[in-house]
Amino acid sequence: MNIILKKDVENLGLEFDTVNVKPGYARNFLIPQGFALLATPKNVAALEATLEARKEEEAKLIATANGVVDQLKKTSITIPAKVGTGDKLFGSINNADLAEALGKAGVSVDKKYIKIPGNTIKRTGKFTALVRLHRNVEYNYEFDIVSDAPVEAPKPAAPKAKVEEAPSTEEA
Repeated sequence: MNIILKKDVENLGLEFDTVNVKPGYARNFLIPQGFALLATPKNVAALEATLEARKEEEAKLIATANGVVDQLKKTSITIPAKVGTGDKLFGSINNADLAEALGKAGVSVDKKYIKIPGNTIKRTGKFTALVRLHRNVEYNYEFDIVSDAPVEAPKPAAPKAKVEEAPSTEEA
């Protein structure tokens, strides 16, 4: 069932997006809560008229979103996390953690605009998140997750004590 979003809905889309959802989700949640309208020809025409009237405002929003994307391109994030055996994390990293790390780096991005594949990350390494700031502006942001444990220098192996064998006194 095609609907037109009246508000931003996390993990679904942004305001004025036309999305396809299951009929029960639309009828029982999105439409009664005021998040969406049915995508009838009349409502689609009204949406196009609204977008036409908002062209200047949309241009400003796109310019702002492109400015944030430029900041993201200049920003490199490394998120420290507690690590167990191998590269497994204690807990996980999600879009809120990434939004907080970006905020500390000086780039303000709301967590609802960040989409991490699988919603959570449970291992260390290099990952990519989709940052969707506007329906026309998306950016794949790459970041690293590393162990927060201090790096220890490998300890030199202790010299092995030589065990001397006593000469055998067996007589054959």
